[in-house]
Amino acid sequence: MTKYIFVTGGVTSSLGKGIIAASLAKLLQARGFKVTIQKFDPYINIDPGTLNPYEHGECYVTEDGAETDLDLGHYERFLNVATSQANNVTTGRIYKQVIEQERAGAYLGKTVQVVPHITDEIKRRMQLLGETGEYDIVITELGGTVGDIESLPFIEAVRQLRWELGSNDSLVIHLTLIPYLAAAGELKTKPTQHSVKTLLEYGIQPDILVCRTEHKLNQDIRKKLALFCNVNINAVVESIDAPTIYDVPLNMLKEQLDKTVLAKLKLSTKNEPDLESWKTFLGKLKNPTNEVNIGLVGKYVELPDAYKSITESFIHAGSANETKVKLKFIAAESLDAEHVHDKLKHLDGVLVAPGFGERGLEGKLAAIQYVREHKIPFFGICLGMQCSVIEFGRNVLKLKNANSFEMDEKTKHPVINLMEEQKNITNMGGTMRLGAYDCEIKKGTKAHAIYGKAKISERHRHRYEFNNAYLKQYEEAGMIASGINPKTGLVEIVELKDHPFFVAGQFHPELKSTVANPHPLFVSFVAASLANKKALK
Repeated sequence: MTKYIFVTGGVTSSLGKGIIAASLAKLLQARGFKVTIQKFDPYINIDPGTLNPYEHGECYVTEDGAETDLDLGHYERFLNVATSQANNVTTGRIYKQVIEQERAGAYLGKTVQVVPHITDEIKRRMQLLGETGEYDIVITELGGTVGDIESLPFIEAVRQLRWELGSNDSLVIHLTLIPYLAAAGELKTKPTQHSVKTLLEYGIQPDILVCRTEHKLNQDIRKKLALFCNVNINAVVESIDAPTIYDVPLNMLKEQLDKTVLAKLKLSTKNEPDLESWKTFLGKLKNPTNEVNIGLVGKYVELPDAYKSITESFIHAGSANETKVKLKFIAAESLDAEHVHDKLKHLDGVLVAPGFGERGLEGKLAAIQYVREHKIPFFGICLGMQCSVIEFGRNVLKLKNANSFEMDEKTKHPVINLMEEQKNITNMGGTMRLGAYDCEIKKGTKAHAIYGKAKISERHRHRYEFNNAYLKQYEEAGMIASGINPKTGLVEIVELKDHPFFVAGQFHPELKSTVANPHPLFVSFVAASLANKKALK
């Protein structure tokens, strides 16, 4: 029978529930258990697809085309297991389902209420993955903070589900903050006590407290927390600030979080976790033999979470190359022909990031022209790939004012055009080309050398594509379409013949990079940037 773990948060947001959930799952997976994680978000959007990255960070896309919370990226990077539509549920999705059922007459004239109808739908979705029979343990992370109005139906659903499942088949981990008051010179437990008291008012007794802290918790503080929060002292777990999120599984191992969880769920602890490959990854990450400076040119650079999967992919690729990747975030709007040299001259490689809309476009084009002409390694993702096509059209093919149909519907040269199936769409949410699509790579190209195979699958999130009416012109001038979708003929990868590394993809490779499998495009780009740095010495 599947066991269920619920992770709640208290005191403040952004404590790292996703990292704790992913770390615990990693430890349980390393002991031989089949684990998955799901995120329940209390906002009313159907999914994060229409949210500004400044609001919510990156929108993560799964293999099956779900636009989801960025925490699902952490789950995949830690576990090396693909997530799906079922792994991320929002209040909006729950209410939409219940309202559609009410309109269809499914409730037989009953008054539709939060309890039982909304909570029943939440419980049903909480158990969907467990009912597949594929998992021993399902970890459910509840977004928001205990006490938030919008979180109440989720908390109530957990209370009911725990009562239905029984004490040996479910448990609650409460992630909380132990602040340090510098003036008093001590850690304070009162915010955690209040947070647990709020949870108790809703009928939930947490089984384990995971305490985020900047300073170590001494035995007295652990005893105090155990006494006032009704938990065993060995269930008070210290989660001290770590240099990298990839340290957290080992920190949780030291705190025996996995053992405490397994004991409460009446599961075997005889298999010690096999974390050798994880430790190897960390060893290379922390002891690099080289260093490279890579610029990330984007429009949301003030909030690094907008590019979370990209920054994590560079960590994976850096470890694979035993190279420290120093990322420099560069606002696309700050670049123009006059300033581009000063901003990019110190960089060993440049990535132009994905995004939507016209803001920052000219800066991205200036960056691409500079790296193309100066033979600096370049990597373009989604809009970054489209920008490389526009720049090449304008400056090499001399197609005056070549542009994307997205930016200028009246352009004479729409080298990037709206996809056919997107032309009659009016709704914004969930209507792009989303999820995994096949790509065939031409032999003898840089992309083929990078991947080492001719058939790949990558995840997409876009409405616009390379305009194949211009393909012959581009290829004759040296920009090769090295990756093509076999069904639609859509150009997936472009690269330059006479350049040390100039590769751009219409897809999002960062969404498939994990600790166990760093993405080959990132690994090769970091290697090319390192080679460029050494060549200039």
